Amino acid sequence: MGGTTHGVGWGRRNYHPGQKKGDQTDYGEYNILMLEYLAGRRSPGAPVELTELLPVWQARLNGNWGAWKCTQTKQALQQVAAGAPPQTLGGMSNAMSMRAAAGLGAFATEEELAAAARRLMFTHRNEEALSGGEFFARVAFKVAREGKSPREAIDAVAASMSGWIQQQVQKGIAKFEEATDPSQPLSKEEFVDDLAMTSMARLWDVGKTEPIKVGKASPTEGTLPSSVYIILKYVDDFAAAAKANAMVGGDNASRAVAIGMVLGAYHGVNGIPKPLRDGLNAWKKCDALLDKLPLLSKAGKSEL
Repeated sequence: MGGTTHGVGWGRRNYHPGQKKGDQTDYGEYNILMLEYLAGRRSPGAPVELTELLPVWQARLNGNWGAWKCTQTKQALQQVAAGAPPQTLGGMSNAMSMRAAAGLGAFATEEELAAAARRLMFTHRNEEALSGGEFFARVAFKVAREGKSPREAIDAVAASMSGWIQQQVQKGIAKFEEATDPSQPLSKEEFVDDLAMTSMARLWDVGKTEPIKVGKASPTEGTLPSSVYIILKYVDDFAAAAKANAMVGGDNASRAVAIGMVLGAYHGVNGIPKPLRDGLNAWKKCDALLDKLPLLSKAGKSEL
């Protein structure tokens, strides 16, 4: 990436504190944690139970986490330590913290995966964030299990969800169409993806050196349409999608989970270039854990 991104604001920082090239952000670590949890259960395909998950989560977060801890995570840790009931955990952040990527290998139906996506995001109680996570879980399921293209899956899932989700999806689709239309000025811009994302949402004053657009920040109203945009524009090239998303900056880590989950389901492991896989420090560990999930084990594959 040349050492930096061209984005403004947080986009110019290479890594979160304590992390190095090839490591995960907190979003990535959360997906690894949930993979560990799902692979380690006696009944990996059973519904997610917070009474079972919380001790695993608490031990990991208070131990060798190795990543930044978001405000919602810190708040939930305090709530658990104070003895709060599992169903009351979480805060009202509207940041989309998708953690259910491993669920594609654990849950046999779309409804089971959608429920798990919400339950695994237990640190959040904001409906926009929860709906965003559910949306991408359902899209990835339709791609992986029903053989739909990403665009077909996005359209089908959006039609079945709330009007708010439909609005965010339509923003992403409309911007993708504008950015790929040779007759539109946007398509001719050098930093077309950056401009596309920043043009989709309102300014958000985050109290840093300058305000940034929600399209590049963490709220679901930015990450959802921006992820849809990248998925559709780079649907045929996983590596190009990953690079384009990273180069925009902002909360590219949140978008990366949604983009990677959907395009990974579409292309399969062979669609991810080997140099990219080899550059990920947790790849071998996660590959071994995936083999323990019920739908990816030898026995599970024979039943599909």
